[in-house]
Amino acid sequence: MFENGERMPRTKAERTRALIRDTAVASFRARGFDDTTLRLIAQEAGVSLGNAYYYFPTKNHLVQELYVEVQREHRAVAEPLLAEHTDLVERLGVVYRTGLATLEPFHAFAPGFLSAAVSPKSPINPLAEDSTEARQLAVGLFTEAVAGAKHSLPDDLARSLPEVFWLGYLLLAMFWVYDTSPGRERTLRLLERGLKLLALALALPLAKVPLLRKPLRELVELIAEVRA
Repeated sequence: MFENGERMPRTKAERTRALIRDTAVASFRARGFDDTTLRLIAQEAGVSLGNAYYYFPTKNHLVQELYVEVQREHRAVAEPLLAEHTDLVERLGVVYRTGLATLEPFHAFAPGFLSAAVSPKSPINPLAEDSTEARQLAVGLFTEAVAGAKHSLPDDLARSLPEVFWLGYLLLAMFWVYDTSPGRERTLRLLERGLKLLALALALPLAKVPLLRKPLRELVELIAEVRA
């Protein structure tokens, strides 16, 4: 299901794990998150319930697997396009657009995921400890977008921005979940307007003014701490 350039599963264990994961995705799409159970997944995958539990002890483990696979797919799609740009806003646009495109196959059942993930105590919350691997992959892509761009931002500010851009991506994804417009055009329009505002903000020399640099850096760090 996730053709991201990595080798296809070859061992029996890898094939079984991939089968269970892909069956789960199909069930999420057909039934929604709440009505999908490991027992149903095992039945439809043609494996024993014990085997399913061996690879995925809970449904949340399946969701985390999906998170990681989506982030790997996102990186595989975004990186070749990033190589074509040096402007910071253009590179960020690549990451945001490819991220939304990678999520699109899951739009039909995304509200169920969001309802289950929105609680701060939910293990599938993107900010939860269980989501560390997927989160690091996502923030790492934004870090790559910033590090490979030509910009005049101070180093300390540039180091803090990937976390902020990732949090912005989460907010955009929440908007996307409930966007029923054709082709998710409302979400894309919101993104383009946001990128234009960002380009305007980066064109202003605020970060270079000594009097404003410290409070601006502290503001960025404060936003980034939302996930802590």
